[in-house]
Amino acid sequence: MHQLCYDLLYEYQSKSKMGQQTSSHGASLVSNLFELTYDEQDLLLKFNLFVHSTSEEGHAKPELDYYLEELVLPRISDFDVLSWWKTNGIKYLTLQMIVQDIYVILVSTVASELAFSTGGRMVSKHRSRLHPNTLEALMCAQSWLGNEMEGGKLTIMDEDDESLLLRGDEMMDRSLYRLICVFLLLFLAGRSYGSPIGTRKTGRSSVFSLFNLKEKSRFWSENVMHSDFNDLESANNGKMGVLNYTEAGNIANYLKLLEVDSIHLPVPVNFIFIGFEGKGNHEFKLHPEELERWFTKIDHIFGHTRVPHIGEVLTPFYKISIDKVQRHHLPIVSHINYNVSVHAIQMSEKVTSVFDNAINVLARRDDVSGNREDEDTFWQVDVDMMDVLFSSLVDYLQLENAYNIFVLNPKHDGKKAKYGYRRGLSESEINFLKENKDLQTKILQSGTIPESVLALEKIKRPLYEKHPMEKFAWTITEDTDTVEWSNICLDALNNVDRFYQGKDTADIIHGKVIQILKGKNEDMKQLFGKELKSGDLSGIHAECLTDTWIGKDRWAFIDLSAGPFSWGPAVGGEGVRTELSLPNVKKTIGAVAEISEDEAEDRLQDAIQEKFAAFGDKDHQAIDILLAEIDIYELFAFKHCKGRKVKLALCEELDERMRDLKNELQSFEGGEYDESHRRKAVDALNRMESWNLFSDTHEEFQNYTVARDTFLAHLGATLWGSMRHIISPSIADGAFHFYDKISFQLFFITQEKVRHIKQLPVDLKALTEGLSSLLLPSQKAMFSQHMLPLSEDPALAMAFSVARRAAAVPLLLVNGTYRKTIRTYLDSSILQHQLQRLNDHGSLKGMHAHSRSTLEVPIFWFLHSEPLLVDKHYQAKALSDMVIVVQSETSSWESHLQCNGKSLLWDLRRPIKAALAAASEHLAGLLPLHLVYSQAHETAIEDWAWSVGCNPLSITSQGWHISQFQSDTVARSYIITTLEESIQLVNSAIHRLVMEHTTEQTFKLFQSQERDLVNKYNHVVGLWRRIATVTGELRYVDAMRLLYTLEDASKGFVGQVNASITLLHPIHCTRQRKVDVEFDMTTIPAFLIVLGVLWLVLRPRRPKPKIN
Repeated sequence: MHQLCYDLLYEYQSKSKMGQQTSSHGASLVSNLFELTYDEQDLLLKFNLFVHSTSEEGHAKPELDYYLEELVLPRISDFDVLSWWKTNGIKYLTLQMIVQDIYVILVSTVASELAFSTGGRMVSKHRSRLHPNTLEALMCAQSWLGNEMEGGKLTIMDEDDESLLLRGDEMMDRSLYRLICVFLLLFLAGRSYGSPIGTRKTGRSSVFSLFNLKEKSRFWSENVMHSDFNDLESANNGKMGVLNYTEAGNIANYLKLLEVDSIHLPVPVNFIFIGFEGKGNHEFKLHPEELERWFTKIDHIFGHTRVPHIGEVLTPFYKISIDKVQRHHLPIVSHINYNVSVHAIQMSEKVTSVFDNAINVLARRDDVSGNREDEDTFWQVDVDMMDVLFSSLVDYLQLENAYNIFVLNPKHDGKKAKYGYRRGLSESEINFLKENKDLQTKILQSGTIPESVLALEKIKRPLYEKHPMEKFAWTITEDTDTVEWSNICLDALNNVDRFYQGKDTADIIHGKVIQILKGKNEDMKQLFGKELKSGDLSGIHAECLTDTWIGKDRWAFIDLSAGPFSWGPAVGGEGVRTELSLPNVKKTIGAVAEISEDEAEDRLQDAIQEKFAAFGDKDHQAIDILLAEIDIYELFAFKHCKGRKVKLALCEELDERMRDLKNELQSFEGGEYDESHRRKAVDALNRMESWNLFSDTHEEFQNYTVARDTFLAHLGATLWGSMRHIISPSIADGAFHFYDKISFQLFFITQEKVRHIKQLPVDLKALTEGLSSLLLPSQKAMFSQHMLPLSEDPALAMAFSVARRAAAVPLLLVNGTYRKTIRTYLDSSILQHQLQRLNDHGSLKGMHAHSRSTLEVPIFWFLHSEPLLVDKHYQAKALSDMVIVVQSETSSWESHLQCNGKSLLWDLRRPIKAALAAASEHLAGLLPLHLVYSQAHETAIEDWAWSVGCNPLSITSQGWHISQFQSDTVARSYIITTLEESIQLVNSAIHRLVMEHTTEQTFKLFQSQERDLVNKYNHVVGLWRRIATVTGELRYVDAMRLLYTLEDASKGFVGQVNASITLLHPIHCTRQRKVDVEFDMTTIPAFLIVLGVLWLVLRPRRPKPKIN
């Protein structure tokens, strides 16, 4: 309302000459008085000058503000508002004109709803895309025709009939002229469609319909793109083109250009359910209806986000601290959104049997020190063998062009109740290997052994031709779809079972270590090979037992029957993985299905005692007791009677009791009871009308129970977390551009001078292979190695000494107590500042420091004898222009992280994993898997559930192999950076066009540039489309080839906009004038005199002697 008043004020000021001359309180009055006194030589000239000067000081303040600031007049019965405005209107000239127009309006007696219902009849569901000009013409036509109807009747038919019925022959002639005007207006409106009159500005609310999908719309393809968004076309050159150009108000409206708010990248995801067809744990069966009911509630569209620079992760209260004040080159919440297409696939019973058999065959005892087997015994499943099964299933169904999340619900084996997944050996097996020297010798002398005892034949049978790019789709596989793969897997598992059958602990460990040495995991192969040759196995540590895993390819899995396990920070922290993090079939569905008759009766009695204990000894009305009894039976039925295959006898008894209670409630409807009792009885009866809690019929699709709803909601939240943490995670704040070549500058900083770089205690082969794995197939890695001894470089030694600090850090022990530990660390901020100073002098710059096609990544690797970290808790840290890595001689360092109640041990002699994680953050912004940006908190939050897998970003494994999930994240980081910068350039250019007003004089000048402007804009939009389509098909290498083209096209469009605007505002130079110089007899003497005077003034003079 406040803004409407100002808009009305400015409109009246623009219409009146007085309003154009002044916009402040009393300015018009003072100007007129000033002119009068100046012409008539008024005696109060000085006073009027004073008034005029004081009014100019508040020139920018509208008179409406002065009017609103006046004190409210007291209520008087005979107050005449017209007289007040007549008297005081001299102070508010513009407001006085508004009052004169408004006060003459007669009071309307038309109902408000009727007055504003015209738009609803005009804009119907069949005409919802009418242009404002067309709609205005229709409403004006109705108003004009209605005014003509004095004796006749005008009837507007319903929204399906667009005819106007006129009754009254005498009105037809008078309305003919009006109708001609209406059709003319409609014609003009149709010709100027998309070019609204006025100077409407575009903002962030404007969105391309191409990219901004609504909830019920399809996931777009090439066909949807061309139908939803048309390329720009040049306007005609006739009179209508001039009219449209001038009426558009600005060039952006004329060209129908809107600022880009968002672009959506399709992300295909498969959720593959194994063991949910009724043959898994607790015979739990999922149905498409209930899955769709819950999974359609998952956010399938969410923005790409960036996490601002994180300072110290573990503060004294172990909270994340992030600087929110800093400015960002790219927005934290990006213009790029992920449009996730969820395809749920339920595997057949044969696939479930394969994984049940695999878990039983590939599981071995975690503790080999004893032979005791009970319910508390943990079993470890070889995740390398499971990797073969998952990869072969993905290849068999040809699901590699989508992200696959497997959800397992295998049957529980009574002998192997608690199991988890691990790579390598357990702690007990490592200790056994350390103590058995003969076993170590046997392993080293082993000959050629097959790489894997689980060899599967590669076969393929596609599940679908193309991923169904929809919000939610559901597929149920038949046994015939997977029978061939199942038979091959079962035969291979039987061979594995026969291979390990009858072998003792030493033979099993021997076979596992040989499998690691001959396998494809380079990190484990190098670690075990090096440790076995040295005879010191102190660097081999057991990895965590987990129930989730991220594979090397585009797949990950959750096993709901495994565990439960926990990991994360040992002291405090949020989002820590606990035993309650994953949905539990046993505690939800199983708790309902396994209850016996005796347990059911006990629980019912407990519920009754708990409910009626609240009543106490006081007297209560009969109706209250009946209602309490009904509440108890209702809750018990939802928990223990609904959805059961075998019905409890107690439920039948309760069904009879509920019928008795219903009869007793009906007796309360008589007149002998008061109104409150009757109302309670009626409400209870209405609630019981739709009950079917104790029905004998078992439905094929079971009704939703509390347990199933709780389970499905928890499962949906877990799978949504997988999308936010591993499929499309947040990245670090910054702009990460694609380079054809990456030059890693390795600076090894030692305390003493080393003769050759090969003598350094650094695994250069593992380091170079790991850094090369961070690059995309189209990129090339280059390495440059340098040794910098502190003893020979005083400046570098001073930088190291200044950055070296010490701090007391609390450490949580196994018994639950705290112990203070003193940690020596390098302050990354101080060290970065010192190293930048050295780099400014050129001593640390490489040969590609200023190359456009090559990115230079300096990695400073500090080797120290004593335990040394970076920023108290890290082995490596990624900074804005460098990577810092520290290495010391401690093989088992107790970190601040824990897994299943035990502290995670770090081998400070091999910081390869930490170095690769820091390098990936520096290159493409990859963050640890537990971090993600939360728009609700406006900061980063933690969720450690997906910090798994043998990749550099997890904590539960020592592996450093980059996963395909992370490789795709690196590629998307480059793509999104280029798209973001392109959007910023295009939006800035469109904003300039919004600010450029259209006039008839500039039309011909703009026509010469219009075609080039339209073509360049369409070229940019075409590249956006192409990149989005190719990215949605996960063909990132092809998308990379378009990035340089998009950069040039965006800059070309901006340049064309600037050139067009420059052409509309030419610089008019003054006319060149010719100066004629005439020479006569006096010219030469005059020049000589001037030169003589200049020589006398500027000639050098002798210095005066100094006299002491």
